Amino acid sequence: MKKVTLLFVSLLIVSLTFSQEETKNDTVQGPWKTGAKTLLNFSQVSLTNWAAGGENSISGNFLGNVFANYKKGNAQWDNSLDVSYGLMRQGQDELIKTDDKLELTSKYGRKAFMNNKNWYYSAMFSFRTQFGEGFDYPNDSVKISDFMSPGYFMLAIGMDYNPNDFFSASASPMTGKVTIVNDQKLADKGAFGVKPGENLRYEFGGFIKFMFKKEIWENVELNTKLELFSNYFNNPQNIDVNWEMLISMKVNDYLSASLNTNLIYDDDVNVHIDENDDGIVDTVGPRTQFKEMLGIGLTFSF
Repeated sequence: MKKVTLLFVSLLIVSLTFSQEETKNDTVQGPWKTGAKTLLNFSQVSLTNWAAGGENSISGNFLGNVFANYKKGNAQWDNSLDVSYGLMRQGQDELIKTDDKLELTSKYGRKAFMNNKNWYYSAMFSFRTQFGEGFDYPNDSVKISDFMSPGYFMLAIGMDYNPNDFFSASASPMTGKVTIVNDQKLADKGAFGVKPGENLRYEFGGFIKFMFKKEIWENVELNTKLELFSNYFNNPQNIDVNWEMLISMKVNDYLSASLNTNLIYDDDVNVHIDENDDGIVDTVGPRTQFKEMLGIGLTFSF
């Protein structure tokens, strides 16, 4: 856990350097628009001789987004880096991970029709993985994920519809997807859809993506992304779903709140289910995965 703790401290230093909370800095330089947004939340409980019972706990979560977008003439190029990491400690237990994501996306487009500025021919590249190890808590001796286990690379070619600055829709009938499981022990088990013993899984199919980012009320911003992928050659009816949503709320100059959710369904990823809560896995198979985080914290702008 020392590496995990060091990573979290590093993220904390980065967030303090650029700004805490939901600090947002946008800069326009010619055809480029660049910016960064960070959000850092902490919670802590300390009990001393507390008759009602309970345990001490501490947790923290970091979210960050950096973007650089280019738009000039018939060309449009959007780049973004999303990172998140969270840790929690309860009582005398070891620190455990509550969130972990590293995602890079780059999309280039050119206007498709001279008399319509909303449609673009586009090519998109994306990469997604996590920073560190993940375990099957409370059994922290069973590792179920790691950096580049899994790792996802995607290259999609199609068209974009961008009617305004806050909404876009992409349809890519030619999409290649590569799943990497670099940890050999996980690969030998056939984790994340690879064949047992292999480290790579190749898929070709169709990809659709919707994005919406706008201040829906005063000081309340909604940022949501829905991605759908269908493998043409293996159960195309089983569509992979990745839906993320972040609601950022600025209460005042010093307080902020955020609600972050993530819904995932991937038919190639098996989830171990202990239905009787007896420590024994009863069923293994694909399941709808859902994560929700609510955070309230102090804000500082620099």
